[in-house]
Amino acid sequence: MTKKIIMTPDDIRRTLARIAHEIIERNKAIEHLILVGMHTRGVPLARRLAANIEDFEGIGIPVGTLDISLYRDDLASLDLQPTVKRTNIPAGIDGKSIVLVDDVLYTGRSTRAAMDALTDLGRPRSIQLAVFIDRGHRELPIRADYVGKNIPSSRHEEIKVQLEETDGIDEVAIIPMPPTKEKQ
Repeated sequence: MTKKIIMTPDDIRRTLARIAHEIIERNKAIEHLILVGMHTRGVPLARRLAANIEDFEGIGIPVGTLDISLYRDDLASLDLQPTVKRTNIPAGIDGKSIVLVDDVLYTGRSTRAAMDALTDLGRPRSIQLAVFIDRGHRELPIRADYVGKNIPSSRHEEIKVQLEETDGIDEVAIIPMPPTKEKQ
């Protein structure tokens, strides 16, 4: 089982710059914008997007972190207790435009959990979704507003996003999985 590299550090950098431009174009009043990264890899992606927006527009965008562990719909079926991470939103979200950031959009269940967690914190004007990779196989009617790359994949493959901040390397790869290890 060998992995196939599908994005290099330069590809990742260019893709994040494009997504940042798309966010700016769609949100004319970026002073009402908050980027919220979903743990784990959505957090550094949100920070990189905010840095790009600041480079392009000269305006700093608040970046928050969101833990969805206790909002998952599969908690009862997990044998292990979830590892709870910290949720930290640097500003009130009432009336703000939130861009929720995640690394891979798959079934849509993590996104649904994230929206539930956000609405427990307040009532944003809007919630937009930015994902680095959209691999398909949706189980819920959720679609991203901003997509770095669409990678149609088999359920017997894993899309592995690795980032310098969390993994020591910037890389996206497809890894074949034996059917017995298939993610649900």
